[in-house]
Amino acid sequence: MEHSNYSKHMLSEIRQYIRILTLSIGFFITWITVVKAQVRVEVELVATPLLPDNPLFIAVDFNNWNPGDPRFALKKGENNKYYIELEDAPDKFEYKFTQGTWMLVEGTPQGETLPNRTYERTINPSGLISNTIIGWEKQVAYTFIIKNIPENTPQDARIFVTGNFNNWDPGNAYYQLKRKIDGTYQTIIYSDLEKIEYKFTRGGWPSVEARSTGKARPNRIINRDSKINNKSVTVDIEGWEDLMGTLHFFSLYDLLLIFSVFQGILLIIAIPSIQSNNIDANRWLIFSIVISSVAILLYLMSNYQLFVNQFPRLILFSDFIYFLYAPVFYFYLIKLLFNVRSLPSRWYLHFVPALIQFFAYLPFMLNTDKNFLLDVMNQKQGIIRLFLISGVLGFLWNAYYWNLFRKTIKTYRLEFQTNLSYDQNLNYLNTVLIIQFICLCLWAFSFFIAFIGRIFTLDIVSITENSIDITWLAFSIIPYFLGYFAIHQSETFKAAPRTISIFDDVLETEIGHGLSPSSPKQEDTSDENLLPYLEKLEAHMAENKPYINPKLTLNELAVQIKLQPHLVSKVINDHLHKNFFDYINSYRIDEFKRMVSDPKNHHLTFLSLAYEVGFNSKTAFNRSFKKITDQTPRDYFDQVKNGKT
Repeated sequence: MEHSNYSKHMLSEIRQYIRILTLSIGFFITWITVVKAQVRVEVELVATPLLPDNPLFIAVDFNNWNPGDPRFALKKGENNKYYIELEDAPDKFEYKFTQGTWMLVEGTPQGETLPNRTYERTINPSGLISNTIIGWEKQVAYTFIIKNIPENTPQDARIFVTGNFNNWDPGNAYYQLKRKIDGTYQTIIYSDLEKIEYKFTRGGWPSVEARSTGKARPNRIINRDSKINNKSVTVDIEGWEDLMGTLHFFSLYDLLLIFSVFQGILLIIAIPSIQSNNIDANRWLIFSIVISSVAILLYLMSNYQLFVNQFPRLILFSDFIYFLYAPVFYFYLIKLLFNVRSLPSRWYLHFVPALIQFFAYLPFMLNTDKNFLLDVMNQKQGIIRLFLISGVLGFLWNAYYWNLFRKTIKTYRLEFQTNLSYDQNLNYLNTVLIIQFICLCLWAFSFFIAFIGRIFTLDIVSITENSIDITWLAFSIIPYFLGYFAIHQSETFKAAPRTISIFDDVLETEIGHGLSPSSPKQEDTSDENLLPYLEKLEAHMAENKPYINPKLTLNELAVQIKLQPHLVSKVINDHLHKNFFDYINSYRIDEFKRMVSDPKNHHLTFLSLAYEVGFNSKTAFNRSFKKITDQTPRDYFDQVKNGKT
């Protein structure tokens, strides 16, 4: 019995011993594991920090060499000593110390690069690392100094610098400027970028700096030079986008563009309501005014960060005018000037470039707002290349159409001089051509300035931007001329169709429609057989004076002498070597001279006499008189007065 109790007691002690041994082994294994996984890094900062306010970080290979990972920020101890406990550190790793970016990384006292530091547990089993920072890599440094800020800047405002060196983060604490005793705001940034683009903010994009008018300013630019040293950059901030007063929000330039947009809206309403002539042409005119007004409005809005922050792709939409406006205006001209019932069968070819542009822009329009803005601000090659190609091709496209407009009006002018005896009011179209040519010259100048800036690395963004602004301002004038004359324009003479554009086939027309010449019949039109027609024509002109009708046309004159219009035209062209316009006006000039010589008419003015003989305007009279007599009406009158004629 005693033996049995003893055995039970011994068995109990053995079990307790095994339990204690198991717990001890488990505790030992746990302690070994924890000690093995933890590494303490201590570092003494001997070198002066590049940025005193920036914390110190350790960048290691097992955190992907992140130079500013907040989990790897060192804590500050005493006497410029820093430390960090690295949990679950591997037995071997490489590391370096930074101040939050690779532009602020430890180096030699001479500014040279240090090799990566290494740690191996087999060599240092205690897990304690002691280091000393004796220098920093030499980097390109820029000291930003803001001398003046707007008066309405809040007293407690914090000012930051943001740019392509910090991925355009508008409120990064590492890039906050500190106010100095002299009242300036200063900070230092380090960057090895060849070109730095930057702006100042008060912590966010809504409070970004602006021009004095409140309009968004272009990125500031610094081009890196050959010197690797500290460069001071002194700037003044003109205004903040979110603090502009109502009276200063829009500049005179902006008000002119806004007025142009409202003028376009009024014309879109007024033209179909007031004008009943040239209805088909005016539809295309209204379409062109819609395109131009919308593009001007979008361009104006894209100049303000307030709108861009809400709708970043605003800066894309105004570009679509490059390939849309010119074809629409061309269709307006051919509908206004030529006797056409419908557009050419291949009319859609005029809009293929606009469709291509849409699909080229589509990936950027589908991008997220944030990524799109970053691409624009960082001047990413893809979007810059897109803008450049679109701009160059748009310029060439519009230059081609401008020449097409010129040829169209010239062709029409020759046509109506063959059929009409009076001037068509085309001066407003010539004015539009001049404005369009000025726009093309300014457009080309903008490309030239941008090219010069890129070649010589000059900061001429403001010059380029001003050139673009003037181009849009000049373009905004066009609706004034078109709209005013469209409202007051009478029905124009419709010339015979012509193939002018490389995209068009022969335009369709109705035979004998409007004022177009009738189809000639097969007749003998040899010079001998035309002589009777010439005599008949001249006799009619002398006896009946049809030229005093200011609206006389070739068709009307042919009806009066009972001949086919093409015979009358051939008589005038082949025998007299004139067109119908000059032929009729020569009779008017002769009649004018006769009336000037008659004392009965001395109480009348030159203009009154011009209207009496059939001219419909002072301009047409002066131009025809100068062309036919090689002198002005005033010169002729002086000769008459002095008895020289």
